Amino acid sequence: TGLWFQAASWSAEVVRGRQGDAISENSPRLSMAEAARSGGRSLLCPWGSLEGKVVMVTGASSGIGRELCQDLARAGCRIIAAARRVDRLRSLCDEINGMAPPDAGGSPAVQAVAVELDLSAEGSAIGASVRKAWDAFGRVDALVNNAGVRGGVSSPLELSEEEWDNVLATNLTGTWLVSKHVCKHMQDANQKGSIINIASIAGLNRGQLPGGVAYSASKAGVNCITMVMALELGAFNIRVNSISPGLFKSEITEGLMQKEWLNTVAMKTVPLRTFGTLDPALTSLVRYLIHDSSKYVTGNIFIVDAGVTLPGVPIFSSL
Repeated sequence: TGLWFQAASWSAEVVRGRQGDAISENSPRLSMAEAARSGGRSLLCPWGSLEGKVVMVTGASSGIGRELCQDLARAGCRIIAAARRVDRLRSLCDEINGMAPPDAGGSPAVQAVAVELDLSAEGSAIGASVRKAWDAFGRVDALVNNAGVRGGVSSPLELSEEEWDNVLATNLTGTWLVSKHVCKHMQDANQKGSIINIASIAGLNRGQLPGGVAYSASKAGVNCITMVMALELGAFNIRVNSISPGLFKSEITEGLMQKEWLNTVAMKTVPLRTFGTLDPALTSLVRYLIHDSSKYVTGNIFIVDAGVTLPGVPIFSSL
């Protein structure tokens, strides 16, 4: 609360025209440059540091999940990296632990641990994986439900029941089960927490993904889970929010981003005229939702897509 009022006071001085006093050399407050050099731990960006937070990230072996683990580790979090491909998880954890400073006794610190997790498995197996994750550091402060599959591209009339079941089991049922078990541990420990579900613009009522009926349905379901769980878990001080990303530059989309036609599409149809990078477009939002400064935020669906799903048809003066 104190940080908030100090930041608000600084902002008010700027609005009233006393910018010079607010960011001068002699001012006790940090200038923008100093804030950047401090690693983001300024009054204007308190979630730049998440020192001591324990975060479980599913789907951590590649893509968005891996990048989120790396970024959160840089912010001071202890990481529980969960996925099916344990060899990749161990490589990620070795990388994070290699950068961690030694503990008070001079021994190598453990900042990240790997937990095998298959979201398509039975509920009991998922519960056992969550138990291991919880026991790794004795608690989980935040869960990032990132794991998911897209499935094949198929029309609704040709999609097999097996493919439908596989996508829904992983993206929807698996997300619910992991959240259920983590939140039960939080409730039993009388501990507040933050659940962050990574959905997709394909799950929005104005998102369109031809050939992806199962994927779109699963992500729309994730958004519904988000709102209902936020409503029911608020009494336990557990917040639940969802992020619907658009198309980002990442290792998964690297080949696609090199297509000239895609850049042409972006320049003509995306309001911000670009496709973003995960860092900082997505990482900064995840940090915020983990930090206590977002303690009044729950049940929201955050759309991060450079405006690509904004409704309406452009009206050109030449028409």
